[in-house]
Amino acid sequence: MSNDTLSDEIALRIGLAARILPEADPARMLRVLADAVGLPPTAAALEALRLKDLRQAADSELAELDADALKSMLAILKGETGQTVAPAPPIEPYAEGDMPDSIRVACASNGGEALDGHFGAARRFLVYQVSAAEVRLIDARETQDSGPGEDKNGSRAASIADCQLVYVASIGGPAAAKVVKAGIHPIKDPDGGSARTRMVALQRVLGDQAPPWLAKAMGRAPEERVRLTRPGDAA
Repeated sequence: MSNDTLSDEIALRIGLAARILPEADPARMLRVLADAVGLPPTAAALEALRLKDLRQAADSELAELDADALKSMLAILKGETGQTVAPAPPIEPYAEGDMPDSIRVACASNGGEALDGHFGAARRFLVYQVSAAEVRLIDARETQDSGPGEDKNGSRAASIADCQLVYVASIGGPAAAKVVKAGIHPIKDPDGGSARTRMVALQRVLGDQAPPWLAKAMGRAPEERVRLTRPGDAA
């Protein structure tokens, strides 16, 4: 490999990091790296890259990105997230009406059944049907980013518009606004981990003590949501 070419691994990291950009532009990502570590970016240079360096280099090119997005970008550039996409786990049979009083939840994932994706860069959304009694993985939706100039965040939000909640490792402010506009409640879980474990934890708050925002997502009537906020009241 000559000194002015990228290894396949580094090129893949740059491409994945560029997915966090509003227009998923690798050339723009390279301009930032040229300022931060010089060209060509090597594995050693990226390993030494600090958030402060990336933020300073990004001031002119990536001013619209928030701290969470920059942290996700740095982790990808350093190779701290998997570059290969493990297959999604098997989809479980589901028909509308199978699970009364359930909600639909998307989880941003880069592989397997992990909750580890930045909203704008995740490779897929795992979609679960969750009730107080049961969890089923009913779909795994590969992300199809729009081309330059198109609304990537809006397109991603539209792809999970049938969900009431979306769990993400991180999400930027503009993307969160698109998600909320689509009627989806975003939940940041920066620690990540097993998506199914998060869904099991969600089950515990789907009963009578569900908070008002979750009761609303479940489609409960306003008067019932008011009742649920008063656990000391007589049944």
